[in-house]
This record gives sequence, structure tokens and C-alpha cells, in this order.
Amino acid sequence: MSNILLPGSSRSAYTDAETVGPVSPDSSITVTLVLRRRTELDEALVIGPETVTAEEFARRFGARDDDLARVGEVLTAAGLTVTGTHVGARRVTVRGPASAMTEVFGTELSVVRSRDSAVELRVRSGAVSVPAELDGIVIAVLGLDDRPQARAQFRLHAAPAAAHAFTPDQLGSLYNFPAKTDGTGQTIAIIELGGGFQPAELSTYFAGLKIPAPQVSAVEVDGGKNAPTGDPGSADGEVLLDIEVAGALAPGARQLVYFAPNTDQGFLDAVTTAVHATPTPTVVSISWGQSEDQWTAQARTAMDQAFADAAALGVTVCAASGDNGSTDGQTDGAQHVDFPASSPHALACGGTHLEGVPPTITSETVWNTSGGGATGGGVSDTFPVPAFQSGAGVPTSAGGGTGRCVPDVAGNADPATGYDVLVDGQRIVVGGTSAVAPLWAALLTRLAQGTGRSLGLVHTQLYQGVRAGAVQPGFHDITSGNNGAYRAAPGWDACTGLGTPDGEALLTVLQTPTH
Repeated sequence: MSNILLPGSSRSAYTDAETVGPVSPDSSITVTLVLRRRTELDEALVIGPETVTAEEFARRFGARDDDLARVGEVLTAAGLTVTGTHVGARRVTVRGPASAMTEVFGTELSVVRSRDSAVELRVRSGAVSVPAELDGIVIAVLGLDDRPQARAQFRLHAAPAAAHAFTPDQLGSLYNFPAKTDGTGQTIAIIELGGGFQPAELSTYFAGLKIPAPQVSAVEVDGGKNAPTGDPGSADGEVLLDIEVAGALAPGARQLVYFAPNTDQGFLDAVTTAVHATPTPTVVSISWGQSEDQWTAQARTAMDQAFADAAALGVTVCAASGDNGSTDGQTDGAQHVDFPASSPHALACGGTHLEGVPPTITSETVWNTSGGGATGGGVSDTFPVPAFQSGAGVPTSAGGGTGRCVPDVAGNADPATGYDVLVDGQRIVVGGTSAVAPLWAALLTRLAQGTGRSLGLVHTQLYQGVRAGAVQPGFHDITSGNNGAYRAAPGWDACTGLGTPDGEALLTVLQTPTH
């Protein structure tokens, strides 16, 4: 079989593990292929306010029929089985034995045992190739390697009794969420890569807040399950934080919680499943991520394209900017931003330290706690400066380059002023930019309800008329603090973006669509 290297597929060796041996030739593997678009996505649709239906999107911008047929023919002849296709998401799922997978995609697969968890993983290194007949048709092959791709961006307060915590609805008061809205008629899609929830626990939590419990349903993707562990410090903490924050702030919105494996394949498949669902969601909330350079280029590109799809469909994607300051927790001495927050098609959500008594904020600064984390933010090494940020006065990176800057917006994230939530039977206080993504997701559902329209790439309206050093309408400007390499300043900054929301003022800003 003649193969062609797949651009952007090179993967580094998985070093934090001991090698067990080669993958068994007979072991079954399922991979996701992402195909090229039928035609390039119309940038005017991405920017908005015009949107398309999922059916029209698939017809105009989905995978080509002849490409789907060619992929099926070539891979079936090579001993693989096509188990699913999605035209709009340009996704083809293929299963087969490891022996056929390694031959078709020109790579070797090994089993390693992670040193920190003793979990066995299937990994590869170097590039993937595709059969020459599929060159230019297949733009990503995900799932051969199942190493963990992301981390949850939440932090537990070590001594909850000592925290000055808020319930989510109190934060809705502090941030002046628009009255006479509750998210009715809207859908919030939440992406989870582990953990789970018990419906009875949600009922208990919302009853305690005297807030009607939202409708919450679990959706399984790639074998992911709603599987609570009973440990609040596990991914359960992320899952319950997301649901409870979104539900307390937008109880009228339906929540669909997409559970998928924590791999690049699982992450992408969860997002594309959510974005292309019927009915189309109002917003997707993502509280998982990893430093840009810890992703393959093919996976970053596929995810960014999925977010562009979302914008064209009228869906806003909220993503946590990270909890490890301007380095994003990397130890190479350089500054890094977190992905998927660094995608220009995601609303990157940074964090603050908030003090006040509802409905009045008395102080709000950049979240940066010694030993306790700090908001992510900085300059992308991958994505160029988007048009909506061109007037914001975004900085050059510490290395001198320019790029998409993170975050766009912010909200309370310091565990010391964190969120009072119920996780696995325990009342705990949680912080992290993980909480800010569902907070903004809830706000956007209420803004969509208030304006009577989907908001899509809402950045174009939030940044409209932005000037360096000037406060943007609809925001509380945060001017004190730093996240390491970057400092807060008047106007947009790489710690808290445009600032934290004034919901009623934002509703006014968004009343008239941008043309």
C-alpha cells in the first residue's frame, strides 16, 4: 500500500510511562477520520449574525458524497469496517484490528503504563500516513493513540469553611444577569471527559437554593459514560460544578451533558456531536483543556473547525482559559495559552478574585493565588490575531510574536471566593476557570432568550468598537493584578480580557445585531 504522510499528525513520545510492549495485533481499535469540506465555510456565516440550519450546513459545507464513498471503499478493502458517518461533522468512524490499523495508517502502536496512575495506554509517536487514494480527502486521524488529552480546570478550596464562597445565583446578582430571563427555550451542551452525576443530588442542590431544577440529560459518546466515582476531587467535581453553576443561573435551559473518553478523539467527537445535534444548542460549555503545544496540529485544526461550524450554526462555544497562569503549567520557561480556549472561535473565559455582598461588587482583581493557581492568559503560538481583536491593543508574546490573545472575558474563579456546590454528598467550595465557562454559558442563554436570537460568534459584538485602554460597554473592567507574565490594565488585557459581565448592560449591547 502506497501511503502519504498526513500533515500535522506528528505526535511526541509519551515519556511519563514505562513500556509494556507492542499492541496485540488482534486488539480492536476504533478511530475517527475527519474529511475535507465540500466547499470552504463562508466567513460571513462564521462572523454572523446570519446562520444556517444543520441540514443546510451539511448540504453546503459537509463531507462530499464521493469522498465518503472513496474512504469506505479504500478502508474496507484494507480490512477495516466503517461503523458510522456524519456528513455535517465530516466524521467517519472506522473499526478494525490493530494489525490492519498500523498498516493502513503507517504507524506503530505500543502499550505503556502511566507512572502516576498505573493505567495502561495505547500510544504512538511520529506522524501518521494515509493511503495515497485518500490524500487530501482525510485531514485528521484520531484515536490510534488514547493518551489523556485534557485536564479539568477546577480547584477545590482546601478549607471550605474559611472561604468567602458564593452560590451561583448570588454571582448572577453580582454580575447583574438580565431580569425576566432564565434560559427558557435554550439548550446548554456541556462537554465532560470523565466523572458523572446523580440526578437525586442535583434535585437536593437546587431545592436547597430554592431554584427549579433544570432538565439534565446525559449523552454517551465513543463509549463515555455518566459514571460518578464518589470522589469530589475526581472529575465528578468538574461535572457537578458545570451542571450546578449553569443550572442555578439558567434553570429554564435544558442541559445535555456529553460524556466522552479523555482523548483527542473523544474530545472532538463530543464537541461535533453536540454542535450538530438537533435541536441546535445555544451554547457549548467546555471546562477541559491543555496547553496548545500538547495537541497535535491535526487535532487543533479539527477542533477549531468544529467551533467555526458552531458559529455558522449560531452556537457560542465557551472555554475555560486555564488555571496555571501565563505558563499554563508548562515547565519549559516559556509562556503558553490553553487550548481549546485559544481557538479564535471559542469565547475564552478567564478568572478573577471577587469580593462583595449581592448585588454589589466591592472589589475584583485578577485571580492569582500563591500556591493556589492563577487565571490562564496570553498570546497564542498557533492562531493569528482575529479581526475582532485588532483594535483591542493586544500584546506581543514574551517571545516577540503576535497571535490570538486569551482570554476574551472573565468571571469569579479564585477558590478563596469560589462556588458553593454539592459534589458526591459533600458541600465543597470550588474555583477555577472551569466555573467561569458555565457561568458565561448560562448568561449567554439568558441573553439569547432576551434578544430572541442565537448569538454564535458573539465576540464580534462584544468587541465591537473596542479601543486599547478603553472600558468596553457591558463589562466591569479589571485593572489590578497579574497572571505571571501579563498584568491587568484599563481595557482589554491578557489576564481578564474585556472584563467581567454586567448582564443587563450586555443585553442592551446585544439588542441590535451586528451587520
